[in-house]
Amino acid sequence: MSTAGRKVALWTLAYKKNKNVSQQRIRIKLKSYDYNLVDKSAEKIVKTVKMTGAMVSGPIPLPTDKQIFTVNRSTFVNKKSREQFELSSYKRLLDIHSSSSKTIDALMKLELPSGVEVEIKV
Repeated sequence: MSTAGRKVALWTLAYKKNKNVSQQRIRIKLKSYDYNLVDKSAEKIVKTVKMTGAMVSGPIPLPTDKQIFTVNRSTFVNKKSREQFELSSYKRLLDIHSSSSKTIDALMKLELPSGVEVEIKV
């Protein structure tokens, strides 16, 4: 077998291995209006996943979404007098690699604060 043939064979072998690994990845997105809740729940998830023996990459902070609302201070007069309110939502991303059924059971039993939205993709 030539060196070019070996390189192609090794590349396809590595691709097949990576393809199998990518099928086992679990992606978790956490979202909340309070950054403390997001950080604490991310720590909880990382701690439980590491106890089961799976690999975790993250938590990766995603960009903060800021919604700004502008409101008149008074109803009929002083149009130039306005007030602004800001609502920020904080997000974190976690990837779990080489997970097992033990990992999934531990994640299902995990209790997170009520202000955190969790989105799981397998």
